[in-house]
Amino acid sequence: MSYRIASSSRIQSISISDPPPLAQKLTDPVTHKTAQSSVACVYQTYVGGYWRNVTVLWCKNLTSHSLSISVDSVEESDLHRFCKIDLKPWHFWGKKGFKTFDVDGSCVDVYWDLRSAKFSDGPEPRSDFYVALVSDGEAVLLLGDYQKKAYKRTKSRPALVDAVMVYKKENVFNRKCFSTRARFDRSMSEEHEIVVESSTAGPREPEMWISVDGIVVIHVRNLQWKFRGNQTVVVNKMPVQVYWDVYAWLFSSPGFGHGLFIFKPGPPEFDGDESSLGGDGGGESDDCSSSNSRYFSTESHSKASEFCLFLCAWKIE
Repeated sequence: MSYRIASSSRIQSISISDPPPLAQKLTDPVTHKTAQSSVACVYQTYVGGYWRNVTVLWCKNLTSHSLSISVDSVEESDLHRFCKIDLKPWHFWGKKGFKTFDVDGSCVDVYWDLRSAKFSDGPEPRSDFYVALVSDGEAVLLLGDYQKKAYKRTKSRPALVDAVMVYKKENVFNRKCFSTRARFDRSMSEEHEIVVESSTAGPREPEMWISVDGIVVIHVRNLQWKFRGNQTVVVNKMPVQVYWDVYAWLFSSPGFGHGLFIFKPGPPEFDGDESSLGGDGGGESDDCSSSNSRYFSTESHSKASEFCLFLCAWKIE
């Protein structure tokens, strides 16, 4: 499966051909006991004299909780330098530590302190923690709100150029409501809360709602006919393209497939005769966004990043 997404500088073709591990040839449905929630964030980071992709992966299920960090090699395209940290609840000593690994001849240090970290329902901490990736005396990637503690412990200096998040992919498991958080504007410190709710069972026609910060921006009725679509909404005066594919919710048994949602900051573009403007996908938005979701001025949205959010929403019983 692939989606054609318009960006502020070019038309991107993003492939979703590689499903999450739980989606590969499922013979048994995913349940609460077997579900593994995950959050994968990919950053462009300057490490060892090169811009590289750094992937931070948080995973959690009933028996385990882990953090993995991998750094791409520029010498071998398929090679990734990998570091895994076990965060099991009963291993308190593992919640603060330090590891070193080699990336193309450069030493990379990973420091973390999650002893006071506060989590919500997902595997990624929300506050009171830090994870630092240090190369050549610079904190090239720093996660969390304990930044002063991170700099003090690592004895490193801030990077000359901040790391940039390229995309975030999250696997969420629930019955009707799926939530995540994302920052669409790099100049803003606060993240937006995104919630997808659905009603696909019972005598009524199936419906779906997508809200941002508690405001419904997309309402899709007759979901059985509009299970794939796209629309552009406005969040804090910034256009955000929203794509959805919930075929599996309606035509597969629970736990055998997921709904896919893509959020891309920036205005849509025209590509030949194709129009990527929202609304044609069947979404109906409330008054707060519908009047602004189809038309845009020539003002440049320079704050829009090349960021994409992928939300894989698994319905389980």
